[in-house]
Amino acid sequence: MKKNVLTAKDAIAYMKECGAKMVDLKFTDVPGTWQHTSVPADQMDAQAIEDGIGFDGSSIRGFQSIHESDMILKPDCTTAVFDPFRSVPTLSFVCDVFDPVKQALYERDPRNIARKAEEYLRSSGIATSASFGPEAEFHYFDRVSYENTANRAFYEVDTKEGSWNSAVEPSGYTLRPKEGYFPVPPSDTQADVRAETALALTEWGMPVEMQHHEVGASQAEINFRFDTLLRTADNLMAFKYVVKNVAARHGKSVTFMPKPVFGDNGSGMHVHQSLWKDDKPLFYDASGYAEASEMMLYYIGGLLTHIDSLLAFCAPTTNSYKRLVPHYEAPVNVAFSARNRSAAIRIPVFYKGKPASKRLEFRPPDPTANPYLAFAALLCAGIDGIKRKIDPVAAGFGPLDENIYDLAPEKAAKIRSVPGSLRQSLDALANDHAYLTDSGVFDEGFIQGWIAYKTERELRAVEIRPHPYEFYLYYDC
Repeated sequence: MKKNVLTAKDAIAYMKECGAKMVDLKFTDVPGTWQHTSVPADQMDAQAIEDGIGFDGSSIRGFQSIHESDMILKPDCTTAVFDPFRSVPTLSFVCDVFDPVKQALYERDPRNIARKAEEYLRSSGIATSASFGPEAEFHYFDRVSYENTANRAFYEVDTKEGSWNSAVEPSGYTLRPKEGYFPVPPSDTQADVRAETALALTEWGMPVEMQHHEVGASQAEINFRFDTLLRTADNLMAFKYVVKNVAARHGKSVTFMPKPVFGDNGSGMHVHQSLWKDDKPLFYDASGYAEASEMMLYYIGGLLTHIDSLLAFCAPTTNSYKRLVPHYEAPVNVAFSARNRSAAIRIPVFYKGKPASKRLEFRPPDPTANPYLAFAALLCAGIDGIKRKIDPVAAGFGPLDENIYDLAPEKAAKIRSVPGSLRQSLDALANDHAYLTDSGVFDEGFIQGWIAYKTERELRAVEIRPHPYEFYLYYDC
């Protein structure tokens, strides 16, 4: 059970209370994957927590070179939680990465970048906090295999819910394509797994608001409560950990890839956002469009103005752009709307007259994003829109309240789409990142390093390899 731990002494007391034999130190690499190291509990005291634990930063993706490898992990005591997935009783911490030479938080640590984004917001005087609430969709699979060698490349995923198993599934309960939204058991074969996951998340300190089956075969969504930018990013990393570990208990595998199944709906991560000054919500105006305040509209203007470069962080993989295509409920249109889910930004109107619930939903991101970087970039873009008073209506971004697929061709042609590839998004970031660097939240070196890493380690690696479908198209040429 999550406890209210504030200091190193509190953490040691909690460690003893829960009978922990190991202390697990978790942190996030630059691409956005949790890493960890563990220390026997009898080696940890309050001083050790305050001093931190040394590790080799040159072995972590996106961190240090080999000649400058020594780094320190400093546990954030407020993140202490008992880990229910370890057979040895273990207390878990999320850590900040510390540079022992500069005697400062490490500038490439994604968590540090998120901290700087929150400080930038406070120093701007616009608001005192930003609330973020991601909806990270994912797929359960009963079996997954893949291989890439010089002469062989394939992948295969399978779930008994898949329509392709209708001839062999003895229960007869397979889902018709694109009809997976809200079925009941036994067609919904993952209901108990999701319920168990929801309870585990709540125990971890992430109250769950709703969980349900999504459109795709074995696709799911579990929504936890919003929080501040940094805490939500921490929670999203823990969310993935809990989801995967509960699934493993049931012999299932989970992927947060946005498009693991061709022809079916992809997994997005709609990011709800709002600004607050102390306890006052700043995005509500009873007389505004969809009850949105002028500040929210300016924030929207910033997001849509910088959307191409934002996707370099928010949809940061080659697979991301296999989801961002028309006709799969994908939010590809650079526009805002109150209810149109094909628009990049939606202003939910579920609850009228409730200022605290008023927020915007930025829909293009997917769960492969590093949440610390994606949320920080979104906040910087929104602040830029507020500072420059970018009116999304005057800029031609909507509102889009019609079904774009029913629009006359000449009207539809005026609504542009998001980038169609990772290369386009990275090119956009190269040409449009002053809103990230002028604030001091990101530095130029990090931006260039991100572009280089994504280009060389991922984009080029995919582009230069033969694709199995190319054999279908071209082998007999």
